[in-house]
Amino acid sequence: MEKTKIGCQTIGCHVTSCRYNDSGNYCELTRIQVEPCTGRPDTGCAEDESLCGSYAKR
Repeated sequence: MEKTKIGCQTIGCHVTSCRYNDSGNYCELTRIQVEPCTGRPDTGCAEDESLCGSYAKR
């Protein structure tokens, strides 16, 4: 990512159980933390490789 883009992006999110989800479309946080999944096989599938570490239940 170009340094000029940092802080200027919009984060789309459809995880409606998260307290930061706005109407099922966007994340209200200004920054999210993406973390690797632990204890999963190295498959290359998105659901096995990473998750949003900023998630908080509503």
